[in-house]
Amino acid sequence: MGNTSRRKIEQLQICAEKGVEVGANCFADVKLVHVALPEIDKDEIELKTEFLGFSFNYPIMIASMTGGHPATKRINEVLAEAAETLGVGMGVGSQRAALESTEQVDSFRVVRDVAPDSFIYANIGAPQLKEYGIEGVERVIEMIGADAVAIHLNFLQEAIQPEGNVDARGCLDAIKEVCEAIKKPVIVKETGAGISYAMAKKLNEVGVSAIDVGGLCGTSLAAAEIYRAKAEGDALGEHLGHLFSWDWGITTVESIMECSALPFPIPVIATGGIRNGIDVAKSMALGADLCSAALPFLKPAMENNGGKGSTDKVIEKIKEMGEELKVAMFLTGCKTTVALKEAEVIVTGETREIMKQRGFFDRVKRKKRKIL
Repeated sequence: MGNTSRRKIEQLQICAEKGVEVGANCFADVKLVHVALPEIDKDEIELKTEFLGFSFNYPIMIASMTGGHPATKRINEVLAEAAETLGVGMGVGSQRAALESTEQVDSFRVVRDVAPDSFIYANIGAPQLKEYGIEGVERVIEMIGADAVAIHLNFLQEAIQPEGNVDARGCLDAIKEVCEAIKKPVIVKETGAGISYAMAKKLNEVGVSAIDVGGLCGTSLAAAEIYRAKAEGDALGEHLGHLFSWDWGITTVESIMECSALPFPIPVIATGGIRNGIDVAKSMALGADLCSAALPFLKPAMENNGGKGSTDKVIEKIKEMGEELKVAMFLTGCKTTVALKEAEVIVTGETREIMKQRGFFDRVKRKKRKIL
């Protein structure tokens, strides 16, 4: 078993069992304006959402989490069963392990096997673009019959890992080449440190189809490296993990606002700390087109691992988030998720101060957005 495959199962177990969530809730600074007389029937609220030409029954995706180790196959199967049952999208974890060893392909392919009609996106790291090229991207897409491919940016995590790939030279050009060569939509996703306005602008210019902000909030993959470093007796890695894991980066809320303020709009996925339907509603009111989450679905997917009950629990969690979202939409007078993007929202506290300094409110005034 290779180092990449072993690292995948270690990270998954740490995320499920250890404290890897950022303490502060970035959504606490966001408040939806209550509409006392919404003038809509709650039972007629529609959660169907269009994204990249695909239709979702909920504006929620199961974020890329796992694959690349034999023990992850059943988890991906459970998540895919839930996605297929409810008509939501799903991503797989980094497919680097399957590029390194064909023995790991089945842990990813199972997703398409059990979810033939679902929107599924493939996943490859930006550093691997230089290593495997366009052929590698085509392989990860073909491996799972993907509808899109995500190129993930995890340089914070890589910088903390002793074995991390920290050569980021040429990655933007490599992403541009993928966008030009691949016929499928290309999503660029951060994995916990967020994406700024300037970075979103560059990604838009090279032809990216959508941005997944992966902001600072919720699970910190960098924090998982603290536990790995401690287990391996790596004092420096443990120190770096503590120093950078908990507050380095751009929050999910800030990233949504920055990416959605581009003069030429690009679809935005909100990931990072999405824990309930109110978080989904706030994200979409701020400008997100879709939301995704990992940890809320990972924990039930790992329960009773090997039985059907874990699938039911993932389904139950998604349905719960959907009902929470419906209540938030009703109380803001929004009958559709498109209407939710026009809901009034107030940004307060530290987030507001940061966004004022970043010039966000000047940008949204020009776009006539209802963010106060």
